[in-house]
Amino acid sequence: MTLRFSPSRQPARSPSAIWGLLACLAPIVLLASCGQEGPPPEPPLPEEAMAVVVDDPGVPRERLARAVDDLFTADDIGETRALLVLQGGEIVAERYGEGYDADIRHTGWSMSKTVTGVLLGMMVADGRLRLDDPAPVPHWQRPGDPRSGVTLRHLLQMRSGLRHQEGGDPPYESSEVRMLFLDGRDNMSGWAEAQPLEHEPGSHFQYSTATSVILADIATDTVARGTSPDARQQAMAEFVDARLAVPLGMDSLVGEYDTSGTLVGGSFFWATARDWAKFGEFLRHYGSVKGAQIVPRGWIEFMRRPSPAAPDYGAQLWLNHPSGEERSALFDGALDEDIFAAIGHLGQYIIVAPDRRLTVVRLGHTENEQRKRLVEELEDIVALYPSR
Repeated sequence: MTLRFSPSRQPARSPSAIWGLLACLAPIVLLASCGQEGPPPEPPLPEEAMAVVVDDPGVPRERLARAVDDLFTADDIGETRALLVLQGGEIVAERYGEGYDADIRHTGWSMSKTVTGVLLGMMVADGRLRLDDPAPVPHWQRPGDPRSGVTLRHLLQMRSGLRHQEGGDPPYESSEVRMLFLDGRDNMSGWAEAQPLEHEPGSHFQYSTATSVILADIATDTVARGTSPDARQQAMAEFVDARLAVPLGMDSLVGEYDTSGTLVGGSFFWATARDWAKFGEFLRHYGSVKGAQIVPRGWIEFMRRPSPAAPDYGAQLWLNHPSGEERSALFDGALDEDIFAAIGHLGQYIIVAPDRRLTVVRLGHTENEQRKRLVEELEDIVALYPSR
């Protein structure tokens, strides 16, 4: 026998009974909504975002693809034009922004300083220059000129003591703007070398594009002293090709020169993203390429050693050490202290993490106020790969 209940015969429930029933059901509803642990799953990546990462990048492929995608889609880090990730010397991710591809050269801006630092190392290794001799700037060597105490080491480590004010406010009063675009543009090294001392040589760190132009002038004079501007330019360009570009396979590497024939070594080397990555790998391997030592290993070790005046700077190279000041170029010592980078204006980066066998190149346009977020996104990529 089946018992049936018609609605008219169901017992009426009082309001208090209904509220009691809801109170009993509430935990069940909450438990059901919490059945999935953690945050909701991320939306699937577009196929093209996954396609820029190789099948086996050494870390979870989708995580790397998302970290790369963030650098192109986040609205608070500026414009990323190229990104390469190399692990163990192999490209595991490569992506370009709209209108850019693997064949386009990008200016390194201040990444050029690191190239200049390597060129000086070759000349020191050749015996043409000496690290702790007075810097060979002729008019500094006049009797009584205090700049005669400035050495090549001081210049490389940004502690010359010269009055070079980078990033001035207003910008047209800053040293690099005046030198590159205003009253110094026709003879940039002459303008930079004419500045007086503000500090005793060796005692004070001052990051300076003008200092790197002085180094480039010393290098240019070393290979082409006493010649015409055109001959100076040709001699320096031939040195760069023969000693760096060809051995590293950086076919796209080219420098700019001012009207006096001096290499603008603080700002204006150009190369494709892949060639900038080759330069990063060259630094990761302590100056060697396929077993050939292009610059002495000890020189790269010197470039990676903290300047006595700045723990986060070596010799024309930034280091992942806390600065002890408001300045923060990399990760403030997070991840690995052996990480170093060539860093350029508007967010150009070659980041090398030796313990992770990693090189990351990012090229684009990022304003100063966006730089912190950009560095955080780059740190996310580096952090995916474990240290050895």
